[in-house]
Amino acid sequence: MAPTLDVPKTVDWMGKTVPVWSMQTINYSSLLSQEPGEVDKVVNACIEEGYFYLDLKGIDGRRMLSDQKELQALMKRFFAEPIGVKNEFGLLSSHLGYEPVGSRTGVAAGTKDSYEMLKVSRDEIQADSPRIPAPVKNSADMLVLENAIGSCNTVTKVILSALSTGLALTGSGRFENSHRNERPSTTTLSMMHYLPHEIAGKDRIGHQKHTDISTLTLLFSDQWGLQVRPPGTCGAREMGFVEPKEGCAFVHVGDSLRFASGMKFQSCIHRVVPFDPTEHRYSIAYFLRAENDTMFIDSEGRAITAAQWHDEKFKAFTDPEMWQAMAPSSMILGGMKEDGEDEPIVVPAQVPVVMPMSVPVQN
Repeated sequence: MAPTLDVPKTVDWMGKTVPVWSMQTINYSSLLSQEPGEVDKVVNACIEEGYFYLDLKGIDGRRMLSDQKELQALMKRFFAEPIGVKNEFGLLSSHLGYEPVGSRTGVAAGTKDSYEMLKVSRDEIQADSPRIPAPVKNSADMLVLENAIGSCNTVTKVILSALSTGLALTGSGRFENSHRNERPSTTTLSMMHYLPHEIAGKDRIGHQKHTDISTLTLLFSDQWGLQVRPPGTCGAREMGFVEPKEGCAFVHVGDSLRFASGMKFQSCIHRVVPFDPTEHRYSIAYFLRAENDTMFIDSEGRAITAAQWHDEKFKAFTDPEMWQAMAPSSMILGGMKEDGEDEPIVVPAQVPVVMPMSVPVQN
């Protein structure tokens, strides 16, 4: 089991001492009211770190937490189906459909990822007849998907509005005005299932370090496994875990918001590793993305649309590892610079790897 202390500083993981990085906590109800102190706090979190907890326990966020619980039950049922049923449509586009295990590069050198994913496009769910696999296309499940996407969309727009206010943006320059629901975008709700090591196989592990294509990522998981690299120049910063926090979502700044802010905001470098290689791990991510024709200046100084950036980066995720190594870091890491070297993760020769029932935490 994962550690349970509120703010641990390090954790023993796979024979190593690994940091557990802290995150600022932003109160959603205060953000919804655009209270000046909370607006300043969320702006500073995006400038200094590029990630934060979003506290949804107040009356304004409880519906979202309820929607996520229903969605988690739906995704567990879906991922228990045979592969042929899950893959009814395959991957219709980079932001819609089913991705099987091993579609992307994994954490350890020479490995593939260890997760399968169901992606539901916001544009698609607004259509008259969305292309959703049969196991979750009944009326009850469709309502769950619609509610989850609707609540995620509202929450991320509230954050964008607060950031616009905090930066004194006006008119069309406000971030939310390039994220209108009626305009085409690659905004997606993704449900991810990380398989236990003994099922996925030793050549499939975690999810490589990267920054997100999105404007904002709203991430839900009550299981350990997410690691971030804090930005900064005061010494080497290594990848470390962040602790799941009850009643809170993780929020990551993505590349598009970094570009739109004129590089003021940090894009969060993160990855997913198997904290306990014997468990099934589930997470839900809402990737809010700008309208397809929104123009940015990217980290290489290119004028590029949101749709072009999405397509180029998605291709980089699925490219062979050798090609990724030759590509500029601006693609996988969104132009973010790394301050430290990661210790290589070595896939154990024996599977399954049994983790201890309790993991000691050092203060």
